[in-house]
Parts: sequence; structure tokens; C-alpha cells
Amino acid sequence: MQEEKTYDRQFLLKLLENMWMIRKFEETAGDCFTKGMVSGNLHICVGQEGLVAGANSALEPSDYITASHRGHGHCLMKSGDADRTMAELFGKADGFCGGRGGSMHVSRVESGLLGANGIIGGGIPIATGSALASSLKGDGAVTVAFFGDGAANQGCFHECINMAAAWKLPVIYFIENNGYAVSVPINTVTNTADLAERAKGYNIPGIVVDGTDVLEVYEATKQAVDRARAGEGPTLIDCHVYKFIGHFVGDPAAYIPQSYKDAAHEQDPIGKFRKYLLDHGIATVEEMDVIEQKAAAKIEHAKEFAIHAPAPEGSAVLDNNYSSDNERSVR
Repeated sequence: MQEEKTYDRQFLLKLLENMWMIRKFEETAGDCFTKGMVSGNLHICVGQEGLVAGANSALEPSDYITASHRGHGHCLMKSGDADRTMAELFGKADGFCGGRGGSMHVSRVESGLLGANGIIGGGIPIATGSALASSLKGDGAVTVAFFGDGAANQGCFHECINMAAAWKLPVIYFIENNGYAVSVPINTVTNTADLAERAKGYNIPGIVVDGTDVLEVYEATKQAVDRARAGEGPTLIDCHVYKFIGHFVGDPAAYIPQSYKDAAHEQDPIGKFRKYLLDHGIATVEEMDVIEQKAAAKIEHAKEFAIHAPAPEGSAVLDNNYSSDNERSVR
């Protein structure tokens, strides 16, 4: 029997803290959305916190990521700033994008988040380009493209993996596989048991991971990161998770069977990790409750920060737009 790996206690407690930060942030954002405080659609990752915390914990600050429209948690992990992440959702000037990105397009390039993306699979080419840049510059950075299972049927998925495999680019293609592309079950539009099998066509590793186990996600991502950083090329990670609600906040989710909803809560990544910490004598219930309470307080502060942050000035509406000195340019 393989000996169970041991971890630093502070590392494990930080994982729990990060998962609670993500959940409290998403629940708070969802509540604000239903009260009309956040505009547009809102896609949250409640139920997928183990994936987000585990994968990002395997990265260095100098590494890069791209995210899908469900990217708030990734922004929290890469930036460490709940206040400005929340302010961006509120469309405020103090948000990372000055309120222009909002929920689906939040980014923090300075922290390595090259952008969430409302276009299905839109982050895959960006991440591949980032990895190509790192390869050319020799900066040692790895880029992770996070995207949903539906994006695995986009042409850019195959085109980018083919190029990355041929050129051994330092990139990881990470499928947040919650089983649904909006309302379409992934098994009705693919002919493989697992999307990781597609890696065989490009002669790269394809790994299936239990996304409800934060340590399994961390280990799989760390292995892929080490491989990429060593110049051995990309890895395809097919991370199986559950989402607690439908595609967006307010989605009735009538298309999701009750068995899925029951399994989602039974496999709650935070509940599973709390049990792991308790069973291994790493933390008491009281200690873990304090971590949850502190996370809740930080997110409450973020909400108040966002509520009271200033709206963008009208004079800034043309900032960060492309322009041309060409006289024939359209005006």
C-alpha cells in the first residue's frame, strides 16, 4: 500500500481558508445579484471550490492563468484581493478593471490572471499564446487555461493543444468538468468516457481528477506544472466536479436531475476536507469554525467596500480604447 503523503499544517489550513473565501465570496455575490446590486448575469462556482483552491495552490505567483465566465474564485486566488474583485462585479472604479470587466471578464494581469472570458473556450488561445511567450523568453513561467467541459468541443481546444504538444509549450489545459455545458450534458455530445482520453491524440498526458478532493487536485496540478516547467510540454487535466446551482444565479436548473443535486452536496469539497482535517488530527471543529468566520468577515468587508466604492467617472468612458491616427479610420 502506498504511504499517505503528509503536508505542512499551515498549508492545509490555508487551503481550507481559501475554499471558504471563495464560497463566501460567491454566496455573497449571488445574494447581491438577486437584490439588484450587481448587473448582468452572474456565474458562480459554489461546489467547485476544491478545484479552484487546489489547482491555484500548485502555481507560483509568476505563473499565469486564464479563466472562463466562472472566474471569481480564480481572481481571488491569483490577486488575494477580495475588495477589488467584488468592486469589479459591482462595476465600480476601484475594481481591477475599473468596472469595465464585471463578472464575466474580470482580470488582473499584474497578478497573472490574463482574464476571465465570456466566450466559450476564449481563454484557451490566450493561455497558449502566453505559454509560447514564456517559451520564447525563457522566463520559466507556466500558464493554466481553465475552461468548462463544453469548451472541449471548440475547435480552438484541438488546435491549441496540437500546437502546444508539437512545440512542448509550458501550458496546462484544465477542464472544469461539472457535466453540463449550460443545459447540455457532456456525455450526450461526446463519444468518450472521459475527456482526458483526447490527450492520446496529441501524445500528451491526460489525467482524470476528482475535483471534490482538494488535495488530489493540488497533486495532479503540481505534477503537470513541474512537467511543463521542465520543458516536457502540456498536460490535459479532466477535473470532475459538481455545481450547486444551475448555469447562472437564478437558473431554475430543471434540466439537472435530483440525483446530481444530491451527489453535489454529498461530495461538498469543503465538507470532505473538514472531515480529512478532523480525522487526521490537524484541526479541531472549533479551529475550522474560526477560519470560516474570518473568511465570512473578510467577504463582508469586501461587500461594504464595493457598495461604497465610487462609480467610474463619465469622462473615463473612452479610456483604454484603441484609436488610430490614420485619417481613413472610422469615426
